[in-house]
Amino acid sequence: MTALEPQSINWQVTSNRQAHRTDRFSGQQLTVRRGQPFSFSMILNRSLDSGDSLGFIASTGPYPSESARTKAVVPLSSGISRGGWSAQLVSNKDNVLTISISSPANAPIGWYTLSTQISSQGNDFVQKLGTFILLFNPWVQEDGVFMSNHAEREEYVQEDAGIIYVGSTNRIGMVGWNFGQFEEGILDICLSILDHSLNFRRDPATDVARRSDPKYVGRVLSAMVNGNDDNGVISGNWSGSYTGGRDPRNWNGSVEILKEWKRSGFRPVRYGQCWVFAGTLNTVLRSFGIPSRVVTNFNSAHDTDRNLSVDVYYDAYGRPMDKGSDSVWNFHVWNEGWFVRTDLGPSYSGWQVLDATPQERSQGVFQCGPASVTAVREGDVNLDFDMPFVFAEVNADRITWIHDARNNTQKQNSTDARSIGRYISTKAVGSNSRMDITEKYKYPEGSSQERQVFEKALGKLKPRMAFGATSARHLEREGREPSISGKFKVTGILEVGKEVNMALILKNLTSDMKTVTVNMTAWTIVYNGTLVHEVWKDSVTISLDPEEEIQHPVKITYAQYEKYLKADNMIRTTAVCQVSDEAEVVVERDIILDNPSLTLEVLDQARVQQPVNVQMLFSNPLDEPVKDCVLMVEGSGLLLGSLRIDVPTLRPKERSRVRFEILPTRSGTKQLLADFSCNKFPAIKAMLSIDVAE
Repeated sequence: MTALEPQSINWQVTSNRQAHRTDRFSGQQLTVRRGQPFSFSMILNRSLDSGDSLGFIASTGPYPSESARTKAVVPLSSGISRGGWSAQLVSNKDNVLTISISSPANAPIGWYTLSTQISSQGNDFVQKLGTFILLFNPWVQEDGVFMSNHAEREEYVQEDAGIIYVGSTNRIGMVGWNFGQFEEGILDICLSILDHSLNFRRDPATDVARRSDPKYVGRVLSAMVNGNDDNGVISGNWSGSYTGGRDPRNWNGSVEILKEWKRSGFRPVRYGQCWVFAGTLNTVLRSFGIPSRVVTNFNSAHDTDRNLSVDVYYDAYGRPMDKGSDSVWNFHVWNEGWFVRTDLGPSYSGWQVLDATPQERSQGVFQCGPASVTAVREGDVNLDFDMPFVFAEVNADRITWIHDARNNTQKQNSTDARSIGRYISTKAVGSNSRMDITEKYKYPEGSSQERQVFEKALGKLKPRMAFGATSARHLEREGREPSISGKFKVTGILEVGKEVNMALILKNLTSDMKTVTVNMTAWTIVYNGTLVHEVWKDSVTISLDPEEEIQHPVKITYAQYEKYLKADNMIRTTAVCQVSDEAEVVVERDIILDNPSLTLEVLDQARVQQPVNVQMLFSNPLDEPVKDCVLMVEGSGLLLGSLRIDVPTLRPKERSRVRFEILPTRSGTKQLLADFSCNKFPAIKAMLSIDVAE
């Protein structure tokens, strides 16, 4: 009798991918989820005989080993095994075997090789059958990423487009983002991110073995999505000058970034800011099967010295100063991944903060998380990972200082315990509305629980300071109450190209006459507070009758700000108001100017595999031409890759109409994203939901 050998394999790719909910990934690679069986059939050169023995070897990584659980050797059996790797004979007909392979729900994820081990007629040999990808499985209860709610799984694992919130507390905006985790080649690139990490390069065997643990994978990815330390995916830039790369506001999604990273030979893609890091990390997490979402925190503190307060400085002329390393970002975007915390205990499982934006080093590397959201709410800053930093982002006190250049001293002006960590937002499940999740991160502002949590956290970080120090947080600083109050009010429309009209409202809070000296400035800024350029200043002395309120007009012309406005469209106005021999009153307001609108409309019913026209409309609102106009369009399931269209120069007030064709490949509601840039408007965004029929 001849020795037994396999002649061909049918991987049953279509049915396996459907059963494992990986059928949305493009291509025909066998992609399965752990803790769930997959089947294939083998055609042998003859039928199986009692003298033949058949087994299988599944292995991953460059140094597979059974002790590290990166290699499994399993005999072919007829029974069903529980827990570990197993191979079950489903049917044996003529010379065709159908075999079901099961993996444990805690197997390392990644690329696997499957081989067969045959003993027949005194020969022992091993033959490679093929490769497959093993992913996390949020559909099975034994997996650490299990998510029980169907609608949430659909959103947080299977949705390939989303919305990211940006702007400021008084003007929350949104941008669409194409996660595109199912697009061609993206899963491959995401897996290759793990093989470029510092951990893999130092000790590949241990790194691959640890890929069974979602908290390990999440932490490695938070380091790898930024290009610091490790030639990761994206290079950050908050300077306001983006030569040699792309303005972070121009990206429409992660797909182009990940492809560019691979195409460049794995050199960091220039440039990203926080939502770019978060959008890209979200793509990688969802591609691996870790449920994830993008979260925005408004007035986000960047506390560099772990004292739960951020210090903000002004000079006597009202100019904000780049002094000290703390900062408050108008908004900051991070991710949450959903998984168990076996290291901390069940009450800390669920959503975990992962942040790929390079802000502070952790264990020597720019990485952040996973930090349990529950632990943040409870003030458990002693727990892993990076809890003090994340806790401060949503809870720090903001302390304002006035710097005196003459004798190089500063005096504390005011303390604000309420402004940091507002409107924490994420896209709602199944719709494009904003869901506020602030209460998941902290108890209601001003409640007794919130105070207790803050004192507990401060006590763990600074045991000496805690006693008595935190109670001062909720009292105003020593010294007399100010005799005046001030605030900026917007009095006109805020649009790029138009004059900015505001008023400084000053009110005398006493029954005496007051004379106020006011120094005002306005700067264009990047959203994280980086000062770009002073565009306006004014000084006035105002007399206020008892309890009088006055409005002092502020006018900033387009000519003044035009050259210095960044794609953020943000201007910071400040006023330092001095009543003789009293402490100054500092008034600050960041305003965001609206771009002219860009509209997209689909001109016919969209159907799978049928080209359809889309029209873009844009009117130049300026009294001058706009040139160097480019339209960038992308959308998973609507077009392959991205579309770049050069748009002719627009005369003053001219209206432009551009038509382009898309070819939908999948049915359902899909998101089309557009970015229009020109010399006067660096990044105008539009998104359109398109219902694609079969």
